[in-house]
Amino acid sequence: MSESTTFDLPIAGMTCASCAGRVERALRKVSGASAVSVNLATEQARVQAPGDSLPALMQAVERAGYSVPRQTVELSIDGMTCASCVGRVERALSKVPSVSSVSVNLANERAHLELLGQVDTQTLLDAVSKAGYSASVWQAERPQSDDQQKRLHRERWALICAIALALPLVLPMLLQPFGIHWMLPAWVQFALATPVQFIFGARFYVAAWKAVRAGAGNMDLLVALGTSAGYGLSVYEWASAAGRMPHLYFEASAVVIALVLLGKYLESRAKRQTASAIRALEALRPERAIQVIDGREQDVAISALRLDDLVLVKPGERFPVDGEVVEGQSHADEALISGESLPVPKQAGDKVTGGAINGEGRLLVRTQALGAETVLARIIRLVEDAQAAKAPIQKLVDKVSQIFVPTVLLIALATLIGWWLYGAPLETAVINAVAVLVIACPCALGLATPTAIMAGTGVAARHGILIKDAEALERAHEVSSVVFDKTGTLTSGAPRIAHFSAVDGDENNLLTLAGALQRGSEHPLAKAVLDAAAERGLNVPDVSDSQALTGRGIAGTLDGRRLALGNRRMLDESALSAGELSTSAEAWEREGRTLSWLIEQSPQPKVLGLFAFGDTLKPGALQAVQQLAARDIQSHLLTGDNRGSARVVAEALGIQNVHAEVLPADKAATVAELKKTGVVAMVGDGINDAPALAAADIGIAMGGGTDVAMHAAGITLMRGDPRLVPAALEISRKTYAKIRQNLFWAFVYNLIGIPLAVFGFLNPVLAGAAMALSSVSVVSNALLLKTWKPKDLEEHR
Repeated sequence: MSESTTFDLPIAGMTCASCAGRVERALRKVSGASAVSVNLATEQARVQAPGDSLPALMQAVERAGYSVPRQTVELSIDGMTCASCVGRVERALSKVPSVSSVSVNLANERAHLELLGQVDTQTLLDAVSKAGYSASVWQAERPQSDDQQKRLHRERWALICAIALALPLVLPMLLQPFGIHWMLPAWVQFALATPVQFIFGARFYVAAWKAVRAGAGNMDLLVALGTSAGYGLSVYEWASAAGRMPHLYFEASAVVIALVLLGKYLESRAKRQTASAIRALEALRPERAIQVIDGREQDVAISALRLDDLVLVKPGERFPVDGEVVEGQSHADEALISGESLPVPKQAGDKVTGGAINGEGRLLVRTQALGAETVLARIIRLVEDAQAAKAPIQKLVDKVSQIFVPTVLLIALATLIGWWLYGAPLETAVINAVAVLVIACPCALGLATPTAIMAGTGVAARHGILIKDAEALERAHEVSSVVFDKTGTLTSGAPRIAHFSAVDGDENNLLTLAGALQRGSEHPLAKAVLDAAAERGLNVPDVSDSQALTGRGIAGTLDGRRLALGNRRMLDESALSAGELSTSAEAWEREGRTLSWLIEQSPQPKVLGLFAFGDTLKPGALQAVQQLAARDIQSHLLTGDNRGSARVVAEALGIQNVHAEVLPADKAATVAELKKTGVVAMVGDGINDAPALAAADIGIAMGGGTDVAMHAAGITLMRGDPRLVPAALEISRKTYAKIRQNLFWAFVYNLIGIPLAVFGFLNPVLAGAAMALSSVSVVSNALLLKTWKPKDLEEHR
């Protein structure tokens, strides 16, 4: 059992002494908990318990009917170089009281912490400092790219100088194959190698000392020990030469440092490219806007705007806020936000998104969201959270990294002693041990997972796919079934006329009469009738004496004829029969269509025609199901609608598995049952889909849906195109494949390189080159994801 720790838990929801007693009894039941006290005035509980008991304590509070308030903090960590550094920072932060979880990402050099109650950030910064690193509070508003560019510039100059000094040292080695035997004087070699070792290699000594002081090891310690051994052996050989030309190894230590610096520089450049998606999104944020007050235009900072302010957006400008168009007509280019390839028409009443580009018209927009509440800000936050998260496979890497450096040090020591006992000269034993220290690089292990996640989530975001859950990213490649909600997911959610029939055969006249009755109505069925009339170019007249018939339909007078459009109840009350339309009515009802009858009430009561309304399939729904089937993924239709309506949609899409008339409360149970047969992804857009999205292995929320659905889902699609579902699974599969490839190569470099170094087949220079190559190859492999594009995703028409 771990060491006992005192936890101070903030408790929310307590209102009286009995509440405090209930919380105290719940906490005492936790294994190992002692000295439990609950203070109602401060709303805190103090518990003495094993250090790993925090999750159990929080669950106990929640089971008792209360909650433990949490907050999140992002820290920027400086000085990490490998996976062991990540583990050390995480262990240091997790020891801070009230830290419930911590995740450190080597690729973006950030730590994501979840805290209980209010915690002084200085305490967190001090914990990082004691571990041998420096930290600051992450500020999303500050342009991080400037800091990265400055650091990259410093690294470039250090690299150029190190190479310039190391090149003359390695030149004799390069000339030997051509029969040129030439050697620099010992003092020249010393003069060239010393600045490389102690000026440009100072970073390794500093980081190594911090690691040793914290009682741990890292990549810098291996480099510092290895190059120092080579440099020290050279100085020793030179000092004891007694007038003869000694065999020196200055070139090995200098070139290794230069190669490691080269690898770190290339790695930094590549890591910066993995964050390019975030920088591209941040660049969409305008800094100023044209505010309209009482007809006057004035240029103001975005921070000066408030909700309901009017903003003028000129052609070619970016929308500075999320809002609603009040005046004007134009198009909006939302490609970088939603992945929508074609400009979207905008007019009064339409929503616009901050960061999108206005087209050809001037628009007056009423502000509806600002700052962190805008769609763009939420997208950036989701992508950042996904890139900071750890995939479950990373746990294996973290365990390996904890023992990696100590193991390598033992192997190097064994190599030194083994070669010396074997009878080899001391310098041979030292050089082989140095090669072991240099080739063993945990950098690649630390970068394998986060760089792939950053590249994958970044390119997905550019195509309108927001992956906010690293676990969903990792499990997506195992999906065997995709469960689709019907309305708003596979269908448009807006009714349209599916069939209609006129008794006299004049469909245009029937549509004109129905449109006249529905003119001015906001009912969804009325809009369907008017849209159909507009598509045929029909001139819809006005009716007089319009009257809503509650629960039945609508009536009005046109050219002396009293007309009505309504349901079966209205038909029955008018004592009219379906007549020749009865067969069509029965067939359309079996399809789950909504029927409306157009009748003439006077002067001659009769049935004029019949309309059948139904939801229409979204463009791309059939293609999405076909793409999933091509990958041996079964599609399921899960809906609360009637079986006839569900069957029509399923048959049109080729879906064999239909679950109809399922209540919202039972959707999660249906998904849970399907999970017994494999990994299930649920796709939905409504509030009633949220439990099912949460119950699925992977929840996918469709764009344009509710915030509740998006919150419950691990993946959010920024537009309602069903073809993004197979695209999301595809980029997840490719990202996971990159993670596995990276981890394979990271382990292979060490599994092959260390034995070669142990048995003397790898000199320190080649070891340094291989070590640098390992990190660069891992990051470069991850960057290949940036070329990904969704397959067969045609432009919207």
